[in-house]
Amino acid sequence: MKFLMTFASNPSAPPPSPETLAKLGEYTQRMLASGTVLLTGGLVRPSHGIQIKNEGGKVTVTDGPFTESKELIDGFAVVNANSKEEAIALSSEFMQIAGDGHGEILQMFEPGGPPPDGGAKR
Repeated sequence: MKFLMTFASNPSAPPPSPETLAKLGEYTQRMLASGTVLLTGGLVRPSHGIQIKNEGGKVTVTDGPFTESKELIDGFAVVNANSKEEAIALSSEFMQIAGDGHGEILQMFEPGGPPPDGGAKR
């Protein structure tokens, strides 16, 4: 199964130390080499972002910066995991290195694969 994982730190927190960045780099390289992490990256702050919206068939595009930027995603990873529990363990390991923050773990739909959430209806 593939999962998209996001991580967001507190916007007022200081940037990671050089030691933390080195540990994150080592962890990321190990996970990429093992095939567990398929893709990872960091995101530029909204001062350089773009919002796109579709309402009633009309698409609007707005350049940043945006005033409401309390919830910012700092980075993401697409990972291979055998179960939801394994995805949680991988995310927990990453967060122990990255420090205080929060994120989401979202199972990705894969044609021909098992249905996300065991096929539960929403």
